[in-house]
Amino acid sequence: MSARWLLSLPLLVLALACLGQADEPKKADPPGKTLGTIERLDPRFDKLIPKAAVLEVLAEGHDWVEGPVWVKDGDYLLFSDIPRNSIYKWQEGKGESLFLKPSGYEGKRTDFVEPGSNGLILDPKGNLVLCEHGDRRVSRVDLATKKKTVLADKTPDNKRFNSPNDGCFKSNGDLYFTDPPYGRMVKDEKGGPMKKDGQLVFPDRDLDYCAVWRLDPAGKLTLLNKEMTKPNGICFSPDESTLYVANSDPDKAIWMAFPVEKDGALGKGKVFFDATKNVGKLKGLPDGMKVDKEGNLFAAGPGGVLVFAPDGTHLGTIATGVPTSNCAWGNDGSVLYVTADKALTRIKTTTKAR
Repeated sequence: MSARWLLSLPLLVLALACLGQADEPKKADPPGKTLGTIERLDPRFDKLIPKAAVLEVLAEGHDWVEGPVWVKDGDYLLFSDIPRNSIYKWQEGKGESLFLKPSGYEGKRTDFVEPGSNGLILDPKGNLVLCEHGDRRVSRVDLATKKKTVLADKTPDNKRFNSPNDGCFKSNGDLYFTDPPYGRMVKDEKGGPMKKDGQLVFPDRDLDYCAVWRLDPAGKLTLLNKEMTKPNGICFSPDESTLYVANSDPDKAIWMAFPVEKDGALGKGKVFFDATKNVGKLKGLPDGMKVDKEGNLFAAGPGGVLVFAPDGTHLGTIATGVPTSNCAWGNDGSVLYVTADKALTRIKTTTKAR
């Protein structure tokens, strides 16, 4: 979910991590500001995104925002700012405030480019689940007390994860999550991510592969796939028969669709959509995504949020014009919140979450 460094994009400035969880001063909502355009490619798109719809800017001035999740009990949104090692809360009429810091790294190193939490998910009991970059683990946080419990931090052969990135829950309580290496990026002498021969390097790794994992409610961890080069965003189809996984590799910028077996394992996957030809022409890579009740996929990728029909047809794009990381359904399930580079945005749709 954090793949912008694979392309030639402006460098982030890593905010120094600090302890404590006191709220920062709340920022006012940008009055009426919008971002990007709407690109319509198929008539089916008009049934999902109204002709008059715009992408509203709700909060801005961040470093790199990710992992939006709507908390129905309280009517607010949480989202990560990965470089700032923070989670922020946004609420209608109140703007944003700091919710949790540190969010993904509690250590003392200051050379990580993106140490904070990435994907945020609510478990079946309404607890917040974090994919933590710097601490290389998946944790659960009680929303009321903010007490953190580690759910998984090592593979069955006792190796540390790369940096858990994004996840989704199956209705039986199983957590499926991806583990690419973006949290292991360290700063070079200029403060940007370290590279060799023009390619990002990921030092300090225990694993020589990236993977998709399943964690069941009893704590059993199962390796599902280690063939994808940079598994990133992940979500189920409405009937949970298909698991979609984004691959944020500029040389293979694709979304995969895997059949889900009765025992929760994944069958042989197929390419759902290939956007490799647009890498470098449009900003962004395959990243976080969600489905609606009809199985349409809303997927952050090159150009913004691409909308696909269940058959893989590209229906249209919420074109942000900036690297776009993720999206989430909120309010009554018809409002799509989008994390777009340094800003939190939303668009009102005529469809609903699954």
